[in-house]
Amino acid sequence: MAVERKSSQGYGWAGAMPAKQGLYDPANERDACGVGFIINIKGVPSHSILRDSEDLLCNMTHRGATGADERDGDGAGVMSAMPHKFMAKAFGELGCKLPPAGQYATGNLFLHPDESTRQASIATVEQIAGALGLRIAAWRPVPTNSEILGPIGRSREPVVMQPLVVALEEQLAEQDFQRRLFILRKRAMHETGPDSWFYVCSLAARNIVYKGLLTPAQVPEYFSDLRDSDFETHFALVHSRFSTNTFPSWERAQPFNWCAHNGEINTLRGNKNWMRSREGLLQSAAFGSALQSAFPIIDEHSSDSGAFDNVLELLVVSGAMTMPEAVMVMVPEAWQNNPQMPAEKRAFYEWASCIMEPWDGPALFTFSDGRYCGASLDRNGLRPCRYYVTDDDRMICASEVGTVKVDPKTVLQKGRLMPGRMLLVDTHAGTIVDDEELKLQYSRQRPFQQWIDRQQIKLEHLQVSEKPIVVDSTPVSRDRRLRAFGYSAEQLNLIIGPMVQNGKEPLGSMGNDTVLACLDPAPRLPYEYFRELFAQVTNPPIDPIREKIVMTLACHVGPEGNLLEVSEQQVHRLSLESPVLTDGELAAICSMSDKHAGWATHTIDITFDLAEGIDGYAPALDRVCQEAERAIGDGAKVLVLSDRAAGPQRVAVSALLAAGAAHHHLVAAKLRAKVALIVETGEARETHHFCVLVGYGVDAVCPYMVYEAIAKLHRENVLSGQTVMELIAQFRHAVDDGFRKVMSKMGISTLQSYKGAQIFEALGVADEVIAKCFVGTASRVAGTTLAGFAADALARHDAAYANGSADSEPAAAINDEGEYNWRKGGAKHVNTPSAVANMQDAVRRENQAAWAAYTAEAEASVRDCTLRGLLEISGDGAQAVPLEEVEPWTSIVKRFCTGAMSYGSISKEAHTALAVAMNRLGGKSNSGEGGEDPERSEVQADGSCARSAIKQVASGRFGVTS
Repeated sequence: MAVERKSSQGYGWAGAMPAKQGLYDPANERDACGVGFIINIKGVPSHSILRDSEDLLCNMTHRGATGADERDGDGAGVMSAMPHKFMAKAFGELGCKLPPAGQYATGNLFLHPDESTRQASIATVEQIAGALGLRIAAWRPVPTNSEILGPIGRSREPVVMQPLVVALEEQLAEQDFQRRLFILRKRAMHETGPDSWFYVCSLAARNIVYKGLLTPAQVPEYFSDLRDSDFETHFALVHSRFSTNTFPSWERAQPFNWCAHNGEINTLRGNKNWMRSREGLLQSAAFGSALQSAFPIIDEHSSDSGAFDNVLELLVVSGAMTMPEAVMVMVPEAWQNNPQMPAEKRAFYEWASCIMEPWDGPALFTFSDGRYCGASLDRNGLRPCRYYVTDDDRMICASEVGTVKVDPKTVLQKGRLMPGRMLLVDTHAGTIVDDEELKLQYSRQRPFQQWIDRQQIKLEHLQVSEKPIVVDSTPVSRDRRLRAFGYSAEQLNLIIGPMVQNGKEPLGSMGNDTVLACLDPAPRLPYEYFRELFAQVTNPPIDPIREKIVMTLACHVGPEGNLLEVSEQQVHRLSLESPVLTDGELAAICSMSDKHAGWATHTIDITFDLAEGIDGYAPALDRVCQEAERAIGDGAKVLVLSDRAAGPQRVAVSALLAAGAAHHHLVAAKLRAKVALIVETGEARETHHFCVLVGYGVDAVCPYMVYEAIAKLHRENVLSGQTVMELIAQFRHAVDDGFRKVMSKMGISTLQSYKGAQIFEALGVADEVIAKCFVGTASRVAGTTLAGFAADALARHDAAYANGSADSEPAAAINDEGEYNWRKGGAKHVNTPSAVANMQDAVRRENQAAWAAYTAEAEASVRDCTLRGLLEISGDGAQAVPLEEVEPWTSIVKRFCTGAMSYGSISKEAHTALAVAMNRLGGKSNSGEGGEDPERSEVQADGSCARSAIKQVASGRFGVTS
């Protein structure tokens, strides 16, 4: 049967995903799935383990997904121990006699169907293997059943082959063999490229992975190897993939080399950027110079799960950590706010936080290296995991119960994995390792607390002197610098005032009907072009008040150590409890070299000369990046980007653009992990400003203009009852709580993970700005260029300093721009008093003229303020459809279905109203994963019913009655 092969014009392996276009970006690919494993605790291999794992996988079919053709799955697979008996038979049929187990390696490789392309890839693998002291003794074609595939699977179906890899040295140690296999795989994938369809599912001596673009039931049908009774293993780890709102492909099926993952890593962009930066510091005596050939460690085309696997593999294969230890470092439990945790374990996690940020988000990881097999849950416990231990020395672990039929009489132990806990089987010892015992064992291997006491630098240990804030005699309402940085009277009165007085952000109604920054002719700060992303339905937010124990703003900043060599030097970093600094704290950091040799600080001016005009803006950004790189080369450990020089003849570049450009420049140069990046700016005053700065890589912010404004408001008795420093402390407390609120909406627990994670979407920012300052950020609607931001900065400067002089005339009062309260002549709003009055008049008196006035004004407001208002419906060439051919609305609405929104993701009122509405229309509502309260099945007095026709039941985390 002829199969149409698609050309590789897309993105990633085999061009299986579309290239970036329109609203789609392949960089946003995520995995969400069902995972589980079966293992013989004593490490005894058998075919029954593999056979039972087939039931486990198939019983999680609903956790995966299929295409329009049910033969097209999103991906499924199984990892097992190397089946030596089977492999001896399979390669024996090719005339090869296998060495003893552990002295050879094999795995499934995806290759191109085209013979010449395939042979070129094989030649590349053999050439690299020879250079590494390895030999490919044979290539085994893996028997597959293409007939069961759907059209999508067939269009990219690879040829699957297994190389038999042996070492040229007779007595090569197993760890050295593993490291050479790692370099072989990384180099081969780098050198062949995704267009060759080359991909290594696994290449190891102890494990093997069978996977593909399959449904769970197709896995053993497609790979006949798995049905051979000689295929014996002591564990089988399975995965059923649901590629959330994304395109499935063969290589993104799981398990990966070392793990399988259910959930979402919300901090992925930051994790990738920080790992790229660390490549400039990575050294390994075990790898030697060969390590450089493995870069980049994270495959640029990988999903969030694949990126996690890449880093986990590096930590384990390098010998820096065992697999359980590496998982503890990458997915730590909540430790900062847990006073019950043993001191040794707290010290371990504090050391871990110095070398790597958590891979944060709702996640269940299952993993194995042949000896260990286990599962680890994120600190919030946002993914379900259940397990059974039976009297025949088996453990069954999965995303839910009932995946394998078990006689209740044989069950010795059962339970669920708790937040932050690890479930681990050590098959060499033949035991289930207790979570607390395991973590204490690793915590006591090294004197972590002594290292911290000797090496860690805490801010309170520096000579912080909070001197009175010196301000000029100008009233706050006429402060030229406040105008130059775009402050408004509303921000001082409605935002900063309440933050200072109450220690928390003011509350406002939901929604913002003001004109978008990209459509506003008035100057706007770059921060206002960014929208925070929020947790999706399958990715619940955190309650920052009730679940505060799992959240922390503490961060370690400054040069990192070598990730691959555990040492005391790794904790020699500056510890900050908050990203918001006072003037005194910043001064102490700038002079810390007096007490800590080698901690040199370099301040970079982020202003430019007024005479340069718009043309001076972009070169100023380039100068900042180049100066930052030179300063690191000269030994600077702390960089401070400062706009304090802004004045009559100096215009400030936006601190956000300067910091974003510097951060990404240093990431690309693999220098970012060598330095702390601090911003001293007059721009930042709202929580959103601080969040965007930190989200794009800033370690800490000193908002000096806010402090000066607070001091002036205190002097003018607008703020009274407390000292200036007490008011500043209230402001910082409000911003800190604001950080927690914003982080929680995305399901992120630690500021260390949030930093640099870029959890934002840009609206109306040109591609040239994104490429320079916000690499990787979605900006689906192009817009303001660097020249545009420069024009806005100059307009604000001109409003503050007429003719570039501070003495020409008294500055006009700071504007009340009408952003929060409508003002005539102020910021445009979708809803205006006159429009509301006309609507009310039209409804109350059935006044047609008022209705016409309302609709005209509403349409004009929407056109001026929103993107949707710019769209027009084109009727060119359209032909009317006879009314008798149109289906009646009463029939159409019966096909209506609401989305699967869990109660908890939206309000009770909204959730109930949707259900009642669908029942009245004859459509269907979906309860969401939280299930449904029984009381909703009762018919109300008015005949309405809130019972959802579609019900889902998963983790109770999503809420049913609370």
